[in-house]
Formats: sequence, C-alpha cells, structure tokens
Amino acid sequence: MNSLDYYGIEELLTDDERAARDRARRFVQEEVMPEIVACHRAGEFPEHLTARMGALRFYAPHLKEHGCAGLSETAYGLIMLELERADSGLRSLASVQGSLALYAIHSFGSPEQHARWLPGLVSGELVGCFALTEHGHGSDPGGMETRATRDGDHYVVNGSKCWIGNASIADVKVVWAKDDDGKVGGFVVEKDAPGFRAQDIEGKFSLRMSRTSECWFENCRIPAENRLPKASGLRAPLSCLSQARVGIAWGVIGAAIDCYETALAYAKSREQFGRPIAGFQLVQEKLVWMVQEITKAQLLALRLTRIMEAGEVRSAQISLAKRNNVWIARECARMARDILGAAGITDRYSVIRHFMNLESVYTYEGTHDIHTLIVGNDITGINAFGG
Repeated sequence: MNSLDYYGIEELLTDDERAARDRARRFVQEEVMPEIVACHRAGEFPEHLTARMGALRFYAPHLKEHGCAGLSETAYGLIMLELERADSGLRSLASVQGSLALYAIHSFGSPEQHARWLPGLVSGELVGCFALTEHGHGSDPGGMETRATRDGDHYVVNGSKCWIGNASIADVKVVWAKDDDGKVGGFVVEKDAPGFRAQDIEGKFSLRMSRTSECWFENCRIPAENRLPKASGLRAPLSCLSQARVGIAWGVIGAAIDCYETALAYAKSREQFGRPIAGFQLVQEKLVWMVQEITKAQLLALRLTRIMEAGEVRSAQISLAKRNNVWIARECARMARDILGAAGITDRYSVIRHFMNLESVYTYEGTHDIHTLIVGNDITGINAFGG
C-alpha cells in the first residue's frame, strides 16, 4: 500500500528505515486491522498483540542491547506512524511499553535491573507501565504527592496515580515518587506487590482500545534494590516523556494520513449534483489543506529525528513537533469527518475513531498549551509557567 508522500520523503530514508516501516505496515494490515472495529466497540485491547509487537521488536526499537532492535530514531518514528495509522491506542501501547517504562529502566537502571526486567519488556512477555501523573498534578508533575519512605532494606510507597496506561495489568510498574529528601526518584513496583491496587477508568469515548487506570499505593513495600539508581530529580521522568513525544509527533501523522486517504477515496466516489464531490472547490480546499499540513508535519518529524540522531536535539524542539503535528492531525480528522458527512460518524469508516482518539493525544504527555509555553520560554527566555 502506497501512502501520501507529496514531497518524496521516501528518498530521504535509508534501506533499514524503509524495511522497518514496511514490516510495521504489513503487521497493521494483516494482523491489526481485522480486529480494530470490534475492539473499539468493546473498549478492549487485543492483548495477544502485546507479545506479537515484542516479537517484531517494536518496543524502543531505537535503543541498543537487551534485545532492542538498534534502529535509528527515524525508524522508530516510522514504526509509530504505521501503528497509529491503525489506532492511537496501538501506538500508545508501544509508547508506554517502550518509550516510557523500558526506556526508564534502560536509561536509569543498574546492570542487575537491566538483566532482570528489560528482556521481558522488549519481548512483550512482561507488560510495563509508567506512573507519573496524579489526580491533582498533571501539567505540574513536580507537585507530586506520592512518597517513597526508606524503611531498612525496603521503601514504603504511599500515594495515588491517575490516567496510567496498563497499570492494572502491568508486571513492571515504573513509579515516580519523592523520597525522604523530597527528591523525585524512580521505583519499580512489581505485579502483586502488597499495598498496590488499580482500577480501570470506564466510560472513555477516546482511546477506547487502551486500558487506562487509576492506581493507589497504601503502605506498598518494595525492595530498596528496586529503586532506579541513576534517576534523581524530575529531569529523569521528563526525559522519558521526551522520547515518547517523539513517537507521538511521528505517530499522529499516520492517523492524519489515514483520515486524508479515507476522505479522498470517499470524495471521489460520492456523487452529488451529478458529479463526485471531489470536484467541488470547497472539498478540494479541505483535501489540499490536509496534504499541505501532513507534508509539513512529515518534514518536521524527519528533521527532528535526524537532529536526535546527531545528538543535538533540544526538548523545546520536541515540544514544537508534538504541538504542531497533533494539532494538524486533529484538524485533518475534523475535515475528513466533514467531507464524509453523515457517514463520517459511523465506525464503517476510521475517521470518527481517529477524531476521538486524537482528543486524548492532544492532551496527554503535555497539553497543547503546555507545549506552547515550553516553546515560548525557549524563544523568549521568559518562563510563563505559573505566572
């Protein structure tokens, strides 16, 4: 299946990057798409795909060692694009597992922790989660109230987290809490740890395929050796979020392309007033806007990962890509729904599902407005947070 590539970006990719993308595309078409509508309706994730994506090495494919694929940052982005072309929930699973939980242990864990948890997370045999957000502390994670108190050779964790992907089923929960000195640290809470409980959030109209949970820690005892030794301060979890945001900046392009291609095919086949609606100026204007903005998003994402591969990226550059690309994907979904008319509100077409999913992506891992302030601080030197 060909895909929208108005400016020949295909020519800027390496053979390995194209191969990784094509492998993800085949997986989506052959193994994911037949299940999407039923899973979305049921509000369930096809759990067998978790290990399958591990077998295909889709989790943190840009990392090396411990079974990771060792691909480029761009290949990682291309894989996320293909997963989100199917559904944002599928890409979110890969982001939580790979760019958050796995990346945190890979970057901040000890060799013993690497050996203990990374192979299972890479293969998908273990499910991971990343517990940072709290009920009262979303955009301001530094205000977290969860505490990890040292008690001999254990830590005792107390607090709660909210909007945590896969928390209720995760084997390896990377939990962020403040220690006795008030410094943010990372702690691995394993499955069935005493004092931990979780409950899935029901009634979601967005990311219905994603299992999202609230969780509570009530005198939850974990071995002191489960603390990530290299994670000290808020910069550690924020660096994980930067990795995931890169995947989002690429991933949402897939949702946007799918919305565009669905709308284009519909407009060319749907006739009104004796001709296809694709022949009307207002419809063409919408389609051209989508091509224009998707092309710009592709170029922005590609340049971002090339900068990362050179080791020169700044976090504000990631914020700009996440902010722009999610916004244009959301607008593409809205325009595509408009072109499809009444048909656009049914799940016979993918557009309404993307439309609802992108409402979550627009908000999570830094809202659109928060990324605006990050970039604003970067270009003015004036911090507008909390002002």
